[in-house]
Amino acid sequence: MSVVYKFLFPSKPEGNAFSLFLLALRILFGVLLLSHGIQKWTNFSAMSGSFPDPLGVGSTLSLGLAIFGEVFCSVGFIFGAFYRLAMIPMIFTMGMAFFVIHGNDPFAVKELAFIYLVVFVLMYITGPGKFSIDHIISFALSKKKR
Repeated sequence: MSVVYKFLFPSKPEGNAFSLFLLALRILFGVLLLSHGIQKWTNFSAMSGSFPDPLGVGSTLSLGLAIFGEVFCSVGFIFGAFYRLAMIPMIFTMGMAFFVIHGNDPFAVKELAFIYLVVFVLMYITGPGKFSIDHIISFALSKKKR
């Protein structure tokens, strides 16, 4: 293999190094989004009357859905449990924040939602890696079938 190829692609996607990288990304971005959700959760009563309602379901329910996506789904994302299922509300929440809530704002205001959105879409495509609960369950189920 050429040196350039090894430099550009240092490990196989299914390798331990790549899975450790995915774990680090899951922890980093999961904890960051979790902190936003916890802030919303702790200020629920103050925010519930004025939270944006892009779906037309009411401010309180919209805030509850955002908290679900940012707190509970972030925990699943971090541990790699029901990974892709947990990511759907996270991606939806960041998409709503970027395209609807901050749709007319300057990019500097909606930049964080865009970063989260891009990272979560890429992580959805990539999968959780070897160091995840989903991988452990999949491995255990494949052993049972043999």
